[in-house]
Amino acid sequence: MKEGLAVSMKHITKVFGEVMANHDVNFDLEKGEIHSILGENGAGKSSLMNILSGIYLPDSGSIFLNGKLAKFKSPRDAIHNGIGMIHQHFKLIPDYTALENILLGYPTEFFIRFQKHEQKIHALSAKYGLEVDLKKKIKSMSIAEKQKVEILKVLYRGAEVLILDEPTAVLTSQEADNLFSILRSMKDDGKSVVIITHKFAEVLDISDRITILRKGCNVDTVINQNIVPQKLADQMVGKSVDLSIKRNPVKNDAKEMLEVKNMSILGHEKKTALKSLNFTVHSGEILGVAGVAGSGQKELCESLFGLEHIKSGDVLFEGDSLVGKSPRDIIAKGISMSFVPEDRLGMGLVANMDIVHNVLLKEYQKQHGYFISRKSSRVKANHLIKKLNIDTPNAEHPVRLLSGGNIQKVLLGRELDNNPHLIIIAYPSRGLDIGSSHQIYELLNEQKEKGVGILFIGEDLDVLLEISDRLMVMCSGEITGIVDPRTTSKEKIGMMMSGKHLEDIHD
Repeated sequence: MKEGLAVSMKHITKVFGEVMANHDVNFDLEKGEIHSILGENGAGKSSLMNILSGIYLPDSGSIFLNGKLAKFKSPRDAIHNGIGMIHQHFKLIPDYTALENILLGYPTEFFIRFQKHEQKIHALSAKYGLEVDLKKKIKSMSIAEKQKVEILKVLYRGAEVLILDEPTAVLTSQEADNLFSILRSMKDDGKSVVIITHKFAEVLDISDRITILRKGCNVDTVINQNIVPQKLADQMVGKSVDLSIKRNPVKNDAKEMLEVKNMSILGHEKKTALKSLNFTVHSGEILGVAGVAGSGQKELCESLFGLEHIKSGDVLFEGDSLVGKSPRDIIAKGISMSFVPEDRLGMGLVANMDIVHNVLLKEYQKQHGYFISRKSSRVKANHLIKKLNIDTPNAEHPVRLLSGGNIQKVLLGRELDNNPHLIIIAYPSRGLDIGSSHQIYELLNEQKEKGVGILFIGEDLDVLLEISDRLMVMCSGEITGIVDPRTTSKEKIGMMMSGKHLEDIHD
């Protein structure tokens, strides 16, 4: 580790209304260091880094870059000073291509020579293993592809200080390993990296030092030597935390709820996104879905919920076909199906609306007459805030100002409040701390005990193995196998995630 500080944040305080995001926080980042920040959702991690990246102005405190006082009035000032941040919720324009998004705000000539930049970005993406179709529009991309564009956008600006908020949440394990090797080479060149993550294994793998925040305050900064995840979890929460996930057995009287028969759909540019899928979901069962990012998980969720056109095959809910029916049609049939998408603010909630109005969006169709009443939605919103311990000043607070964990609680709480028969949920703990993640797992297990069928798309294989009753593995839009997570090895699942079918794998 090289001597000297790249960044020194002194006595930083930031308040949003009645919420104290950061209180007298001190944070030092050394040159040539990879520094992880841990904390529960709402602990102030992202707020602190948003101050460093020029998005927020601190209410008090100072920032020093290379020993000199720095004042940022905007993200542009931070970028000009060599600080780049990749956010948990993407800052991309949906109707623009990947190339246009990367070049937005980039200092260039009066007439942009796209071909020249495209060649440089292609070389950069190939070097870092972040290949994307630069001519593809953001709105047609998966979450994984959008994340790659964000990474390329920052790398193309040559940041000396790189801030990554949950950087591996949408990357495969191979891509994450590749990213980490890139970050280590940046460290060797004297660049500094800050990682905000909830994955303890990653923290212990890549960090030189670890800073723990709790309720907006410093708890500790430790050198990464002989530290165990349990100790980090306890410091984050402020008490002893049980890291295990319960899995109650499926009841004997479980019935078949959802049946998918030979379902295929077309994706981007009329390429087959899902190929002849066959599987079932039973009442009181959690069917986990494992697969590297972009294996068809997004298309699977949206086709089952009536958002994607099914090219061939059938989807049966308790014997009734859902093919060709919109979400409104499905609701009209009396089927209560809840969908918690991976894109929380893009598809799940309206970012600029408050909690009350986001709850209202799910139930206004049930009201009669010309005028919409917000009374019941306000009651439900306040009930969810209390039940799920959502950290918000009030029910009229815009959801975009909430932390990632609290946004997810609003979305999941709203969906569960409708007493669904079937829950389709994608990456529910993405970007969440250990406490919020386990609260969501407990909520899902409660629904399972009520006889609700759950299709759980996840990215953390350890979680999938613990919570799932059966595990369905996908690769390139196909099901490569459905296995018992209690008896199947990670190695076998990894082979199926890479494209090998279960019947072709020999023990």
